[in-house]
Amino acid sequence: MEEKLYKKLKSVGASNLVFGIIIILFGIGAGVVMLINGARLLAHKSENLF
Repeated sequence: MEEKLYKKLKSVGASNLVFGIIIILFGIGAGVVMLINGARLLAHKSENLF
């Protein structure tokens, strides 16, 4: 009975680790995209004044 529990905990831990890595990569990717878009806005600031 305890072996089944350890196997479940092992799979849950592994899936949480994978999910965490995916979330970190998504956050880094979103940050890079935001920096690029911000740099584009600053580069064309004189054209975009209201």
